[in-house]
Amino acid sequence: MCRLAHGSKRRSLSLMENVSFIRLGVFLGLFALLALIETLAPRRVCTQTLKARWVTNWGFTVINTVALNAMAVALPLLAVGAAIDAQSQGWGLFNAISLPIWIEVLLVILILDFSIWWQHLITHKVPLLWRLHQVHHADVDIDVSTAIRFHPIEIALSMLLKIGLVYLLGPAAFAVILFEVILNGTAMFNHANIRLPLAIDAIVRRVLVTPDMHRVHHSTHRQEHDSNYGFSLSIWDQMFGTYIAQPSAGHDKMDIGLRWQDERPSRFGWSLKLPFTNK
Repeated sequence: MCRLAHGSKRRSLSLMENVSFIRLGVFLGLFALLALIETLAPRRVCTQTLKARWVTNWGFTVINTVALNAMAVALPLLAVGAAIDAQSQGWGLFNAISLPIWIEVLLVILILDFSIWWQHLITHKVPLLWRLHQVHHADVDIDVSTAIRFHPIEIALSMLLKIGLVYLLGPAAFAVILFEVILNGTAMFNHANIRLPLAIDAIVRRVLVTPDMHRVHHSTHRQEHDSNYGFSLSIWDQMFGTYIAQPSAGHDKMDIGLRWQDERPSRFGWSLKLPFTNK
Protein backbone atom coordinates (compact mmCIF):
# COMPACT_ATOMS: atom_id res chain seq x y z
CA MET A 1 0.00 0.00 0.00
CA CYS A 2 1.35 3.42 -0.91
CA ARG A 3 1.93 5.77 1.98
CA LEU A 4 -0.52 8.55 2.53
CA ALA A 5 0.84 12.06 2.92
CA HIS A 6 1.38 12.97 6.57
CA GLY A 7 -1.56 15.43 6.65
CA SER A 8 -3.86 12.98 4.87
CA LYS A 9 -2.73 10.18 7.13
CA ARG A 10 -3.50 12.20 10.26
CA ARG A 11 -6.94 13.12 8.92
CA SER A 12 -7.56 9.49 7.97
CA LEU A 13 -6.55 8.28 11.43
CA SER A 14 -8.87 10.87 13.01
CA LEU A 15 -11.68 9.74 10.71
CA MET A 16 -11.06 6.12 11.57
CA GLU A 17 -11.09 6.83 15.30
CA ASN A 18 -14.54 8.42 14.97
CA VAL A 19 -15.78 5.67 12.65
CA SER A 20 -14.47 2.94 14.96
CA PHE A 21 -16.26 4.53 17.92
CA ILE A 22 -19.53 4.75 16.00
CA ARG A 23 -19.22 1.17 14.68
CA LEU A 24 -18.46 -0.14 18.16
CA GLY A 25 -21.49 1.65 19.57
CA VAL A 26 -23.78 0.28 16.84
CA PHE A 27 -22.35 -3.22 17.28
CA LEU A 28 -22.71 -3.32 21.07
CA GLY A 29 -26.14 -1.70 21.00
CA LEU A 30 -27.55 -4.09 18.42
CA PHE A 31 -25.92 -7.10 20.07
CA ALA A 32 -27.46 -6.16 23.42
CA LEU A 33 -30.90 -5.58 21.86
CA LEU A 34 -30.92 -8.92 20.04
CA ALA A 35 -29.58 -10.74 23.09
CA LEU A 36 -32.41 -9.24 25.17
CA ILE A 37 -35.05 -10.36 22.66
CA GLU A 38 -33.50 -13.85 22.61
CA THR A 39 -33.72 -14.01 26.39
CA LEU A 40 -37.33 -12.86 26.54
CA ALA A 41 -38.67 -14.80 23.54
CA PRO A 42 -36.21 -17.36 22.12
CA ARG A 43 -37.00 -19.09 18.81
CA ARG A 44 -35.39 -22.37 19.94
CA VAL A 45 -34.39 -23.86 23.28
CA CYS A 46 -30.57 -23.91 23.50
CA THR A 47 -28.85 -27.21 24.22
CA GLN A 48 -25.82 -25.70 25.99
CA THR A 49 -25.45 -23.08 28.69
CA LEU A 50 -25.14 -19.52 27.50
CA LYS A 51 -22.04 -18.88 29.60
CA ALA A 52 -19.98 -21.68 28.04
CA ARG A 53 -20.78 -20.68 24.47
CA TRP A 54 -20.53 -16.94 24.94
CA VAL A 55 -17.12 -17.08 26.62
CA THR A 56 -15.82 -18.99 23.59
CA ASN A 57 -17.60 -16.91 20.95
CA TRP A 58 -16.54 -13.62 22.52
CA GLY A 59 -13.05 -15.05 22.85
CA PHE A 60 -12.93 -15.26 19.07
CA THR A 61 -13.97 -11.61 18.82
CA VAL A 62 -11.13 -10.57 21.11
CA ILE A 63 -8.48 -12.56 19.25
CA ASN A 64 -9.85 -11.47 15.86
CA THR A 65 -9.62 -7.82 16.93
CA VAL A 66 -6.01 -8.36 17.93
CA ALA A 67 -5.30 -10.08 14.59
CA LEU A 68 -6.83 -7.23 12.57
CA ASN A 69 -4.93 -4.64 14.60
CA ALA A 70 -1.74 -6.55 13.84
CA MET A 71 -2.61 -6.53 10.14
CA ALA A 72 -3.22 -2.79 10.33
CA VAL A 73 0.48 -2.28 11.12
CA ALA A 74 1.38 -3.51 7.62
CA LEU A 75 -1.86 -2.46 5.91
CA PRO A 76 -2.85 0.86 7.50
CA LEU A 77 -6.57 1.31 8.10
CA LEU A 78 -7.38 -1.96 6.30
CA ALA A 79 -10.40 -1.83 3.93
CA VAL A 80 -11.37 1.78 4.64
CA GLY A 81 -7.73 2.81 4.40
CA ALA A 82 -7.51 1.03 1.06
CA ALA A 83 -10.43 3.15 -0.18
CA ILE A 84 -8.74 6.35 1.03
CA ASP A 85 -5.43 5.32 -0.55
CA ALA A 86 -7.06 4.27 -3.83
CA GLN A 87 -8.85 7.62 -4.02
CA SER A 88 -5.62 9.56 -3.40
CA GLN A 89 -3.87 7.55 -6.13
CA GLY A 90 -6.79 7.62 -8.54
CA TRP A 91 -6.92 3.82 -8.65
CA GLY A 92 -9.98 1.66 -9.20
CA LEU A 93 -13.15 1.64 -11.25
CA PHE A 94 -15.08 4.34 -9.40
CA ASN A 95 -12.11 6.72 -9.50
CA ALA A 96 -12.04 6.35 -13.29
CA ILE A 97 -15.73 7.06 -13.89
CA SER A 98 -18.08 9.74 -12.64
CA LEU A 99 -21.32 8.63 -11.01
CA PRO A 100 -23.76 10.26 -8.61
CA ILE A 101 -22.64 9.35 -5.11
CA TRP A 102 -25.87 7.49 -4.28
CA ILE A 103 -25.43 5.23 -7.33
CA GLU A 104 -21.79 4.58 -6.42
CA VAL A 105 -22.70 3.71 -2.82
CA LEU A 106 -25.47 1.37 -3.98
CA LEU A 107 -23.18 -0.38 -6.48
CA VAL A 108 -20.38 -0.72 -3.94
CA ILE A 109 -22.72 -2.31 -1.39
CA LEU A 110 -24.09 -4.72 -4.01
CA ILE A 111 -20.65 -5.70 -5.32
CA LEU A 112 -19.09 -6.15 -1.89
CA ASP A 113 -22.09 -8.11 -0.62
CA PHE A 114 -21.94 -10.41 -3.63
CA SER A 115 -18.22 -10.94 -3.04
CA ILE A 116 -18.94 -11.96 0.57
CA TRP A 117 -21.65 -14.35 -0.65
CA TRP A 118 -19.22 -15.88 -3.17
CA GLN A 119 -16.45 -16.10 -0.59
CA HIS A 120 -18.82 -17.88 1.80
CA LEU A 121 -19.79 -20.40 -0.87
CA ILE A 122 -16.12 -21.06 -1.67
CA THR A 123 -15.31 -21.73 1.99
CA HIS A 124 -17.80 -24.60 1.83
CA LYS A 125 -16.35 -26.05 -1.39
CA VAL A 126 -12.57 -25.80 -0.87
CA PRO A 127 -11.42 -28.31 1.79
CA LEU A 128 -8.61 -26.12 3.16
CA LEU A 129 -10.93 -23.15 3.59
CA TRP A 130 -13.64 -25.35 5.06
CA ARG A 131 -11.25 -26.43 7.81
CA LEU A 132 -11.25 -22.80 8.93
CA HIS A 133 -14.92 -22.05 8.31
CA GLN A 134 -16.17 -25.12 10.18
CA VAL A 135 -15.23 -23.32 13.41
CA HIS A 136 -18.24 -21.09 12.76
CA HIS A 137 -20.53 -24.04 12.00
CA ALA A 138 -19.35 -26.07 14.98
CA ASP A 139 -21.52 -24.00 17.33
CA VAL A 140 -24.19 -26.46 18.50
CA ASP A 141 -26.67 -23.67 19.08
CA ILE A 142 -27.22 -20.56 16.99
CA ASP A 143 -27.80 -17.13 18.46
CA VAL A 144 -26.46 -13.61 18.09
CA SER A 145 -23.06 -14.68 19.47
CA THR A 146 -22.62 -17.18 16.61
CA ALA A 147 -22.24 -14.18 14.29
CA ILE A 148 -18.90 -13.33 15.94
CA ARG A 149 -17.56 -16.89 16.03
CA PHE A 150 -14.96 -17.05 13.24
CA HIS A 151 -11.39 -18.34 13.24
CA PRO A 152 -8.81 -15.52 13.11
CA ILE A 153 -7.11 -16.95 10.03
CA GLU A 154 -10.42 -16.88 8.16
CA ILE A 155 -11.00 -13.29 9.29
CA ALA A 156 -7.51 -12.29 8.09
CA LEU A 157 -8.00 -13.95 4.69
CA SER A 158 -11.39 -12.32 4.31
CA MET A 159 -9.91 -8.90 5.06
CA LEU A 160 -7.14 -9.40 2.48
CA LEU A 161 -9.76 -10.27 -0.12
CA LYS A 162 -11.79 -7.20 0.82
CA ILE A 163 -8.73 -4.91 0.62
CA GLY A 164 -7.86 -6.23 -2.84
CA LEU A 165 -11.41 -5.74 -4.05
CA VAL A 166 -11.52 -2.21 -2.64
CA TYR A 167 -8.38 -1.32 -4.60
CA LEU A 168 -9.98 -2.67 -7.77
CA LEU A 169 -13.19 -0.74 -7.17
CA GLY A 170 -11.76 2.49 -5.79
CA PRO A 171 -14.96 3.26 -3.83
CA ALA A 172 -15.62 6.21 -1.55
CA ALA A 173 -14.52 5.44 2.01
CA PHE A 174 -18.05 6.24 3.21
CA ALA A 175 -19.45 3.43 1.02
CA VAL A 176 -17.04 0.90 2.56
CA ILE A 177 -17.87 2.06 6.09
CA LEU A 178 -21.60 1.83 5.38
CA PHE A 179 -21.21 -1.66 3.89
CA GLU A 180 -19.30 -2.94 6.92
CA VAL A 181 -21.88 -1.51 9.34
CA ILE A 182 -24.71 -3.11 7.33
CA LEU A 183 -22.89 -6.45 7.07
CA ASN A 184 -22.13 -6.61 10.80
CA GLY A 185 -25.68 -5.63 11.71
CA THR A 186 -27.43 -8.03 9.37
CA ALA A 187 -25.10 -10.91 10.35
CA MET A 188 -26.05 -10.47 14.00
CA PHE A 189 -29.72 -10.17 13.07
CA ASN A 190 -29.90 -13.33 10.96
CA HIS A 191 -27.96 -15.42 13.49
CA ALA A 192 -30.18 -14.27 16.34
CA ASN A 193 -32.38 -16.82 18.09
CA ILE A 194 -35.52 -14.78 17.49
CA ARG A 195 -38.86 -15.43 15.81
CA LEU A 196 -40.29 -13.11 13.20
CA PRO A 197 -44.02 -13.40 12.44
CA LEU A 198 -44.31 -15.55 9.32
CA ALA A 199 -45.95 -12.79 7.27
CA ILE A 200 -43.16 -10.33 8.12
CA ASP A 201 -40.47 -12.96 7.55
CA ALA A 202 -41.87 -13.70 4.09
CA ILE A 203 -41.65 -10.03 3.14
CA VAL A 204 -38.24 -9.31 4.67
CA ARG A 205 -36.49 -12.35 3.17
CA ARG A 206 -37.28 -11.16 -0.34
CA VAL A 207 -34.40 -8.74 0.20
CA LEU A 208 -32.64 -9.51 3.49
CA VAL A 209 -31.59 -12.78 5.10
CA THR A 210 -33.86 -13.51 8.06
CA PRO A 211 -33.05 -15.64 11.13
CA ASP A 212 -35.24 -18.51 9.90
CA MET A 213 -33.62 -18.39 6.48
CA HIS A 214 -30.04 -18.42 7.78
CA ARG A 215 -30.77 -21.06 10.41
CA VAL A 216 -31.30 -23.53 7.54
CA HIS A 217 -27.65 -22.96 6.60
CA HIS A 218 -26.56 -24.18 10.04
CA SER A 219 -28.39 -27.50 9.67
CA THR A 220 -26.44 -30.75 10.01
CA HIS A 221 -28.04 -31.99 6.77
CA ARG A 222 -25.60 -31.49 3.90
CA GLN A 223 -28.13 -30.19 1.37
CA GLU A 224 -29.42 -27.57 3.79
CA HIS A 225 -25.94 -26.82 5.07
CA ASP A 226 -24.87 -26.03 1.47
CA SER A 227 -27.59 -23.42 0.94
CA ASN A 228 -28.53 -19.88 2.00
CA TYR A 229 -25.00 -18.49 1.93
CA GLY A 230 -26.05 -14.85 2.22
CA PHE A 231 -25.13 -12.81 5.29
CA SER A 232 -26.99 -9.69 4.27
CA LEU A 233 -28.90 -9.73 0.97
CA SER A 234 -31.00 -12.80 0.15
CA ILE A 235 -31.11 -12.10 -3.59
CA TRP A 236 -27.90 -13.99 -4.44
CA ASP A 237 -29.18 -17.34 -3.15
CA GLN A 238 -32.45 -16.81 -4.98
CA MET A 239 -30.64 -15.88 -8.20
CA PHE A 240 -28.12 -18.74 -8.17
CA GLY A 241 -30.34 -21.59 -6.98
CA THR A 242 -28.86 -22.04 -3.49
CA TYR A 243 -31.99 -20.97 -1.65
CA ILE A 244 -33.92 -23.32 0.66
CA ALA A 245 -36.94 -21.81 2.36
CA GLN A 246 -37.29 -24.05 5.44
CA PRO A 247 -35.44 -26.97 7.10
CA SER A 248 -36.94 -30.40 6.43
CA ALA A 249 -37.22 -31.20 10.16
CA GLY A 250 -38.72 -27.81 11.07
CA HIS A 251 -36.97 -25.09 13.06
CA ASP A 252 -37.79 -26.53 16.48
CA LYS A 253 -36.50 -30.05 15.77
CA MET A 254 -33.66 -29.45 13.32
CA ASP A 255 -30.11 -30.29 14.46
CA ILE A 256 -27.68 -27.36 14.44
CA GLY A 257 -23.95 -27.65 13.77
CA LEU A 258 -21.90 -30.55 12.42
CA ARG A 259 -22.82 -34.23 12.42
CA TRP A 260 -19.84 -35.44 14.46
CA GLN A 261 -19.75 -32.83 17.18
CA ASP A 262 -20.37 -32.94 20.90
CA GLU A 263 -19.98 -30.37 23.67
CA ARG A 264 -16.35 -29.55 22.79
CA PRO A 265 -17.11 -26.61 20.43
CA SER A 266 -18.04 -24.58 23.53
CA ARG A 267 -14.35 -24.72 24.56
CA PHE A 268 -12.27 -21.87 23.17
CA GLY A 269 -8.94 -23.71 22.97
CA TRP A 270 -10.48 -26.73 21.28
CA SER A 271 -12.33 -24.54 18.77
CA LEU A 272 -9.19 -22.52 17.98
CA LYS A 273 -7.28 -25.74 17.19
CA LEU A 274 -10.16 -27.32 15.24
CA PRO A 275 -8.81 -26.45 11.73
CA PHE A 276 -5.59 -28.29 12.51
CA THR A 277 -7.19 -31.52 13.73
CA ASN A 278 -8.41 -34.49 11.69
CA LYS A 279 -12.10 -33.55 12.07
